Amino acid sequence: MRFDGTKDYIATEDLKVAVNAAITLERPLLVKGEPGTGKTMLAIEAAKALGAPLIEWHIKSTTKAVQGLYEYDAVMRLRDSQLGDARAADISNYIKRGKLWEAFESEQRPILLIDEIDKADIEFPNDLLQELDRMEFYCYELDRTIKAKQRPIIIITSNNEKELPDAFLRRCFFHFIRFPDDETMRAIIEAHYPGVKTRLVNEALRIFYDLRKVPGLKKKPSTSELIDWLKLLLTDDIDPETLKQREPGKLIPPMAGALLKNEADVQLFERLAFLARREQRGGQ
Repeated sequence: MRFDGTKDYIATEDLKVAVNAAITLERPLLVKGEPGTGKTMLAIEAAKALGAPLIEWHIKSTTKAVQGLYEYDAVMRLRDSQLGDARAADISNYIKRGKLWEAFESEQRPILLIDEIDKADIEFPNDLLQELDRMEFYCYELDRTIKAKQRPIIIITSNNEKELPDAFLRRCFFHFIRFPDDETMRAIIEAHYPGVKTRLVNEALRIFYDLRKVPGLKKKPSTSELIDWLKLLLTDDIDPETLKQREPGKLIPPMAGALLKNEADVQLFERLAFLARREQRGGQ
């Protein structure tokens, strides 16, 4: 199994190497990078490219590691027992299989996405160490060991909201998705909008990268936000000259809501626009 990107997902050479190395080593691939750089999409597109079933486990702040194995609903079983339901005699009716169990019992080697692992409690990664190492776990209620029919390809994403334990990191192959350079970004745009006007892309990218360089920006616009912004520019048929000939006093680009996602950044650009207008008046 080898990953070489897809027509919809432009993977850099070092990212391809990371995915294929993790597959070869049979270790989880831990992917970090700015939000919006395609970490989650990597698993989705890798599944398409490799023809593998995709199992997605999206982590929340309340998610516990045991939920990835299974959950036993003792309350429902007790209630059914009191109501005389015949189902209560079989405990397996009250076992809800988790995403790891699902991956372990997949007939075809799956890709298991553990998305945004850093959202969970700090102990969450450590609680999965044995299961990810041995590819098995014990279900006490069924008195049965659940073993992986074949080792799934595991892709774990993190936005670096908190540090992950060293013991967990040792078991992973790590890759940091760097923010796309101009050439890679153009390839990404072409994948989303084939044949898009070169002049529009040139001006949009100039503004986009200039925005990212502004000191004090709380949230830099990401790749996904650039794609959304370009869609709006294309839908409204914005002339590239409109972007190119922006007045110094109008620093905020058209439909900037696709790029700037909080009021502090909007206010920052409004202050910059005010200073630019004052400087322009002073020079006249």
